[in-house]
Amino acid sequence: MSARSTSRPATLDLGLLLLRFAVGGTLVAHGLQKLLVFTLPGVAGSFAGMGIPLPEVVAPAVAAIELIGGSLIVLGIGTRVAGLLAAAAMLGAVFTAHAGAGYFATDGGFELPLLIACAAVALALTGPGRLSVHTALLRGRAPLAA
Repeated sequence: MSARSTSRPATLDLGLLLLRFAVGGTLVAHGLQKLLVFTLPGVAGSFAGMGIPLPEVVAPAVAAIELIGGSLIVLGIGTRVAGLLAAAAMLGAVFTAHAGAGYFATDGGFELPLLIACAAVALALTGPGRLSVHTALLRGRAPLAA
């Protein structure tokens, strides 16, 4: 069997779909929260308080990555790029907003953003799977850059 064998477990694509929905859906919820609940000026103020440079630029960028990138991940479009951008945003959250609280989320820790970052990297490495808009548009041809 070659390294590029077409044989795959039947559950692989379903697993990737569920992972995309969980990761992308969580990112979308966080992006909407930044826009609608905290508002961008509020998020920028929080970022400024954490010492993040250019908070007026970073706040909308993070909200866009979460909202747009999360939507793309859910749909399975540009999953590799969106996954890497999401991972970068979540690692930023780990090292700025959550690191001082420790690991556990009950204390405002970094377990959730770290988990999302790792799952987003996994999607960047695997691609969206066959149950995706990307694959549907390519009629089953999922190139390496999917």
